Order: sequence, then structure tokens, then C-alpha cells
Amino acid sequence: MNNIYHRVSIRKYKDYPVEKDKLLQILKAGMQAPNACNQQPWEFYVVTDKETIQKLSQITPYAGCAAKAPVIIVPVYRTEGLPALPMVAIDMGMALENIWLETDALGLGGVCIGISPIQEWMDQARQILGITENLSVFSLFALGYPDEERTQQDRFDRSRIHFVE
Repeated sequence: MNNIYHRVSIRKYKDYPVEKDKLLQILKAGMQAPNACNQQPWEFYVVTDKETIQKLSQITPYAGCAAKAPVIIVPVYRTEGLPALPMVAIDMGMALENIWLETDALGLGGVCIGISPIQEWMDQARQILGITENLSVFSLFALGYPDEERTQQDRFDRSRIHFVE
């Protein structure tokens, strides 16, 4: 549970590569996420090519912080043959949270940049990565060794809890 209270958005990274075994461990955590009807809609593109990272960092007005990340994980989801397609966003969100928590547990930092449901951004990422039409881009997750320290804010607000007894 400590990762839940430690994880913050990291937007500045040291110029170190992230080890492939750590990336695989992070993606394994993502794939352990619960999902509707066990449909496991996800696939992941792991981008370390600096030119491609630059292109991805220009897709949205919010992605500039990804430009100097050593890695961008691009979670995508299948759009065909799923038993619970309307639940895909929930499935992908849970996978991404697992990815983020494992990233933090490994001493790395990351930030999620929303892409879906903005079709223009989804299409740009698809084009940059050469993703087929049966896959849709969910987000960008920039990560690396943190080059900044941040403290997570306490977001607990008792007034937002309502017991129905």
C-alpha cells in the first residue's frame, strides 16, 4: 500500500536508460490487472527511440514533459472480439494504475498522458507507431529515473464519504 501514498507524477528524468527486465516487470504488473469478463484487451508498445518519443511528445498540449523521457509505454486496446467492449476504459485504467505503482516500486517515476477518447490524438499516435486499425491508443505513460523530488498531497476528504446503512 505504500506505493499508493508515494506515487506522484514525475515529469523530469535522468538521462539513463531503463533496464529491459524492469520494463518487463512493469508490464507484467499491468497485465495482472482485473478486467471485465477476463477480456484482457491490452497490448503495449514500449518506445525507447528518441525520435519517436519526440513525435509522441507533440501529440497533445500536455505531452511535452514526455520529450526527455527515456521510455514511453503506449497502452493500446483491441476493438474486436471483446465480450465487454464498453468496459475497456475501466480495464485499461486498472492496468495503467498497476503499471504506475510498479514503476514507483522499482524506484522509477512516471506520468500518464491521456490520449483516449480524443480521436485526433489517438489517430496521431496510431500513425506514429504504425498501429493497425483494430487497436486503439489509450494513453502515453512516460517513465524513467526521476530527476525531481515531489511529495504526494493528501487527498483524503472525509466529507466525500457517504455511508448508506
